[in-house]
Amino acid sequence: MKAAVYYRNGPPDVLQYEEVPDPELAPGGVVIKVEAVSIEGGDTLNRLGGPLLSEPHIVGYQAAGTIVAVADDVTDRAVGDRVVATNSHGSHAELFAVSARTTWKIPAGADVTAVACVPIPFGTAHDCLFEFGRLREGETVLIQAGAGGVGVAAIQLAKRAGATVIATASSLARLEPLAELGLDHAVDYSKSGWVEEVRSLSDRGRGVDLVVDSVGGSMLQQSVACLGRRGRAITVGNAGRDFSPFNAGVLGRLNQSLTGVYLGGEITTPRVQTMVQDLVDDVAAGRLTVLVDRTFPLAEAAAAHEYIESRKAVGRVVLTP
Repeated sequence: MKAAVYYRNGPPDVLQYEEVPDPELAPGGVVIKVEAVSIEGGDTLNRLGGPLLSEPHIVGYQAAGTIVAVADDVTDRAVGDRVVATNSHGSHAELFAVSARTTWKIPAGADVTAVACVPIPFGTAHDCLFEFGRLREGETVLIQAGAGGVGVAAIQLAKRAGATVIATASSLARLEPLAELGLDHAVDYSKSGWVEEVRSLSDRGRGVDLVVDSVGGSMLQQSVACLGRRGRAITVGNAGRDFSPFNAGVLGRLNQSLTGVYLGGEITTPRVQTMVQDLVDDVAAGRLTVLVDRTFPLAEAAAAHEYIESRKAVGRVVLTP
């Protein structure tokens, strides 16, 4: 098969398009003929500095397509089923070998490109807001990096739950398309004074009830500064690649909390299995929207990664074999 591979960590240009052996079908697994690859934030982080689990290494968490092989011990999937799937690596290829437990069926007639972008960003957003963030109707939520995959999902899910939604990005232009998806207030976090602006948008300036922060580093400290009394902050990743330590001492002053979220830690649980399938069905039915900014051929994976890191994209960037 053809795949986007690399032999060492580094910038996007370490990615090469090569012929490599087909992946092996493992017990409990399936092999998918890939139709669309959703490039996740973790894919770029792993390319930059993550472990190389094979040589050459094929990066990538998530893709959708048609099952072409099924292990003998798998009874709930069949050749010909269209699914979206996740794995620790291997999506940037024509074939994707995964556990059957991390596949979700695609409803008939659904847009495979849109559904390819659902499990990780929408599932993560849902967990951040509800399972761990305990968002309730009438509250105000701040979503950092609102133009990213988790951000676009979180804006819609929070608005559907009856929240007031504030989101940030590196420019207001990146947030403009999100107003029709439920964004109430857009804030440019590249400008000084943005924390005070967020607080001014909350009820009587008291601060927001919940923050979902996928940027990390020093930005996380500022996210907590946006919270009101008993506010909850969720940290989910470090897209900003800033490893500044967090001063937890500030949380006690207003009885605030900070919770880390990692969807992968619970992805095979019945709760998450059902939740992700519901989100896939919602996107397929048009109840939730996936924004695909650009699509690149798999052969141009390096250019796709470079585009993501330019911070110009609004929503997802997709590869097609």
